[in-house]
Amino acid sequence: MRSPTDSADSGRTHTGNPAPADSAAPTRSAVHAASGKRLGASHPRQEGPADLRLVPPALAAWATAAVMLHAPPGLVAGTVITTLLLAGVLLTPRNRRAGPRPAGPRTAGPEPVGPESVGPGPGGPGHAEPGYKGPGHARALSRVSGAAVLLCVAAAAGSAGLHGADLRRGPVPELAREYASVTAEVELTADPRLSRPRAGGSHVVPTAVLIEADVRRVETARDGTEVATRAPVLMIVDARSARPVTRDDGQERARGPEGKSSWLGLLPSTRLRVEARLVPATAGGDRFAAVLRVRGADGPETVGEPSAPQRLAGRLRAGLRAATDGLSADARALLPGLVVGDTSRVTPELEEAFRETDLTHTLAVSGANFTILLALLLGPPGLAQYAERRGLASRLGLSLRTTALLGGALSLAFVVVCRPDPSVLRAAACGSVALLALATGRRRSLIPALATAVLLLVLHDPWLARSFGFLLSVLATGALLTLAPRWSAGLRRRGMPPRLAEALAAAGAAQAVCAPVVVVLSERVSLVAVPCNLLAEFALAPATVLGFLALATALPALPVAKALAWCASWPAEWIAWIARTGAALPGSGIDWPGGWAGAALLGALTPVVLPIGRRLLRHPWWCGACALLLVLLVVQPPPLTRAITGWPPPGWRMVMCDVGQGDAMVLAAGEGTGVVVDAGPEPAPVDRCLRSLGVTRVPLVVLTHFHADHVGGLSGVLRGRSVGGIATTGLEEPADQARFVRRIAADSHLPVTRAVAGERRRTGDLSWEVVWPPPATGQAAGARPVPEAEGPNDASVAMLVRTAGLRLLLLGDMEPPAQRALARSPAATRLADVDVLKVAHHGSAYQDPGLVSRLAPRLALISAGRDNSYGHPAPSTVAGLRDAGAAVLRTDRGGAIAVLGGEDGGGGGGLRVARH
Repeated sequence: MRSPTDSADSGRTHTGNPAPADSAAPTRSAVHAASGKRLGASHPRQEGPADLRLVPPALAAWATAAVMLHAPPGLVAGTVITTLLLAGVLLTPRNRRAGPRPAGPRTAGPEPVGPESVGPGPGGPGHAEPGYKGPGHARALSRVSGAAVLLCVAAAAGSAGLHGADLRRGPVPELAREYASVTAEVELTADPRLSRPRAGGSHVVPTAVLIEADVRRVETARDGTEVATRAPVLMIVDARSARPVTRDDGQERARGPEGKSSWLGLLPSTRLRVEARLVPATAGGDRFAAVLRVRGADGPETVGEPSAPQRLAGRLRAGLRAATDGLSADARALLPGLVVGDTSRVTPELEEAFRETDLTHTLAVSGANFTILLALLLGPPGLAQYAERRGLASRLGLSLRTTALLGGALSLAFVVVCRPDPSVLRAAACGSVALLALATGRRRSLIPALATAVLLLVLHDPWLARSFGFLLSVLATGALLTLAPRWSAGLRRRGMPPRLAEALAAAGAAQAVCAPVVVVLSERVSLVAVPCNLLAEFALAPATVLGFLALATALPALPVAKALAWCASWPAEWIAWIARTGAALPGSGIDWPGGWAGAALLGALTPVVLPIGRRLLRHPWWCGACALLLVLLVVQPPPLTRAITGWPPPGWRMVMCDVGQGDAMVLAAGEGTGVVVDAGPEPAPVDRCLRSLGVTRVPLVVLTHFHADHVGGLSGVLRGRSVGGIATTGLEEPADQARFVRRIAADSHLPVTRAVAGERRRTGDLSWEVVWPPPATGQAAGARPVPEAEGPNDASVAMLVRTAGLRLLLLGDMEPPAQRALARSPAATRLADVDVLKVAHHGSAYQDPGLVSRLAPRLALISAGRDNSYGHPAPSTVAGLRDAGAAVLRTDRGGAIAVLGGEDGGGGGGLRVARH
């Protein structure tokens, strides 16, 4: 097959005459002679420009599918009919008025050469151009291209309209609007997964099993009518309601936070019969007709076994889990994710580290994994545009078509085992198009392959048009095919080694294109994404290859699989280390406006910054200065940071961290040392606060009570620090959060003690006394009887802290009953006229005025989240504190608050504050 540039290199001059031996126009032989390759080998100069003809139809179909999924049927039908009619008009032959062509055969021989042959048109200027067919041909091609776009729009609108109709037709949507109780027969369409626990105020949103399924039959509890239907639903099952069982393949089911869940081991294509309540799905953008809240305390009732391919895939995935059981925690979590997309073992803390460094695409199976497998079969990715074959297929002597068939089987197995996630589908479809080109003997062009994959996938599953994962996958692939080669060539021209130039260009191009979309999701721009991706890239291929070999050998030879998994654990641990180290850097990212407005802003700035960076490469000194500035911005050395920002202030004694709707405080106990009181709702904010203060050693973590907004960030306190132990209240409620704390403590080998009134401790020049709660008997030593705690808030640990001549009272979330009891306790005499009061329960309206009057604080600190739904702090509480003579500071309006002792920060009873 001749490439578009063959005519220019074909050995003929522009007049059609044979080229003389000394002609300046290069012949094809001359091109190959200059390239040093054998004749017939593919060469970049012969591949011509990128073929973009399929890009407009693919983009048009993508946009149409995204718009039409929730469009009314009339609009869908009108769009389909209109676009089909317009396409028909464009494809209708048109008679052109033209003079009669001269009769007789056209004579062969040399064409005239001269000024009259310079312009366009037959027999006129430019007549000798071999591929030129006149303006009429160009107009015909334009009409065909326009008709192709319109036909793709019609197909996408029709497909999206049919898929969107699944959400409206049948009895399921109507029953969901009535919140009806039903008995349904469902067929699973995806793997069950656990929801991540999220802090919602004082409680954690319960962990649940989420299962995507199709309802096939539904029977209402009201009248017992049974109807056959087909409606996509999301099943939500309380993970605690399931009893432990084993899979049909003999392997243990995945372990959830509440024990082994019989729901998590279900395979796609399994049919279940469930009793549940139908509720409406959230409006806009989702692909479910309803949500099915399952009441399944006895586990799932199976009425249909999964298909044979799914059973085989399930056994393979279970075998890989068994092969990785003896590895370190990071490798045990990452390898199943890299190979088959099984992220059930990935901890929230590790997931957060990958998100902070934009390494999420390596956390689970993606198109990169399939690319590596195809590279093993076909050869290096750098030869993907050429016709030469390398890799295992070439070494085994397999023919082109046999190689393509083997690659197709590999694609199908990859999708079945790894599950049809957006990136997996995109990679498999793109690879299949390339394999088809290989089988037919045509040269491969990856941009048309990507466009074809997008078009086919969007027509098959229009919901992908609204998937952020699919969008990021396509953008990253497009950047690797278009921007990365040019950037790599530019870096090589400036003396960079080829392998490093390719890796740096690939990471930079993907980051530049995907960053605006990532901003929509995370409201953050990572400054370490490119170096982290660059470093992780070198470990991704060996981890993937060894992981797939362990997957393939797990069933027939588990010891061999364990050995392969152990080898793969080294690159997997390297990737995890890169993610943790990058996320731990103080300046790993900057906050950015979220939503599409923030994406548009970043997208507009990127084309402005890139030319500046290209010019900087010409000036090594300026380039080095900018690199040093970026390193300082990311690392943020404490002396330099303090000199520029003034944070942390010298001589700080206590800092109330800004952790949103929750509590986290740090008490200074020496250089780089601090006692932490509560940990906030999430790990990242408290970790950032401690890093900004330079705290690397924590003698004690005090958790005032077990509500999620006080203990949810415990893993962030432990991240990279030496911790001595954990002290908690005696009332272990909520029970799931108490278990969460003890599990983290056990994993970190930390002792857990109970804090009770009368306990006194000291570390460095910091001392404190626990003034609440009383001992478990309900009576403190020598005190009048007090009532038992009415709930977790009233059981909060309250501390009277002395540091640098200041007295600070930390009340946790104590409510009026406990506050009044504290005012009657023996410790009450030592609480009068405190310097600083940490206001209880985020400044809620439930405060005891008598205690506030007795305390008479000079400064009242309130930790609350911005625009929280609880109305914290209450205006009445703020007004009461101010009436009592206290200055009131809040984290929701000014960020973190530091309390300093003495006029110079060194003591003496003075009181100053600083804001961050």
